[in-house]
Amino acid sequence: MILGWIDEAQASGARLRLACKEVGLAPTTIQRWRQRPEGGDDMRHGPKTTPANKLSELERRRVLEVANSKEFRNQSPKQIVPALADADAYIASESTFYRILREEQQLAHRGRAKPRVSQPPSEHRATAPNQVWSWDITYLKSSMAGSFFYLYLFVDVWSRKIVSWEVHDRESEELSARMLERAQKEHGASLAQLVVHSDNGHPMKGATMKATMERLGVLPSYSRPRVSNDNPYSESLFRTLKYRPNYPTKPFDTVAAATAWVDAFVAWYNEEHFHSGIGYVTPNSRHHGHADAILEGRRSVYEAARRRHPERWGSRPHRAWEAPSDVVLNPATHTPLSRPAAQHAA
Repeated sequence: MILGWIDEAQASGARLRLACKEVGLAPTTIQRWRQRPEGGDDMRHGPKTTPANKLSELERRRVLEVANSKEFRNQSPKQIVPALADADAYIASESTFYRILREEQQLAHRGRAKPRVSQPPSEHRATAPNQVWSWDITYLKSSMAGSFFYLYLFVDVWSRKIVSWEVHDRESEELSARMLERAQKEHGASLAQLVVHSDNGHPMKGATMKATMERLGVLPSYSRPRVSNDNPYSESLFRTLKYRPNYPTKPFDTVAAATAWVDAFVAWYNEEHFHSGIGYVTPNSRHHGHADAILEGRRSVYEAARRRHPERWGSRPHRAWEAPSDVVLNPATHTPLSRPAAQHAA
């Protein structure tokens, strides 16, 4: 029967490895069966003897009785097994408790409290600048022991351009709210279409920042608590900043010194840095609409080089020199999540 299914699948164009995966067999097993002189199909019979450590039916019922007893019905096996041991009793291991409960379809949360479920943030797709911004705060070492300076930084997810930044000696929701409002005016962002994503810190979710975003019509988006991967563009940018060859090895003495260094970094990053995520053009080039012409020029250079020496390229295509047309923040693993209808209409 199984060989017939495999033969039919292969005749339809399926690869042996993938067909075997569907029936839970290794390709070598099928090959061995096909080489039998007498032919035949699945001749497995399973173990001929009962495992010596198998629980009896009485022991199995005992596990279920204990797990469902009034004393333990609201506790997990991790709590049941130690309690039994303290009472000089051993019925089964934790894994056996879990296995039997699973087989009996009783492996559900035990107790009144519901397990905490952390929902991933919504997906946000940017197809042009000033649609999705990400921001965060990072520490900059201060020469004063036990204190830090704080770099506030907003980045456009689509272009990777740093659209606003400031260095301060404290974390403050008032400062972040003021930065957001000023950045919108400087870049002419249509706030009816702007998503601003951040972590869950107080400067991000404080009352002043929330009120400012609501007044401006900005759609807030937040990472899950303690999940840095939900804010990857800001995290990646901070890593680039702190691993620059000229990043100071000594702490900054003043806010002014830190500001001067970050100012030079931002100029390099926006105007000179060829960013791998946007086709190796600078963030400024992409943000202001020059990237397509630059990439087209590069393609022309490569096409001309190939025409001059086709033997060096063979049948291989030259480098595509392309950039993604859209960028997704926290892509969904199923149906993409879009903005609310009211936001689209605005």
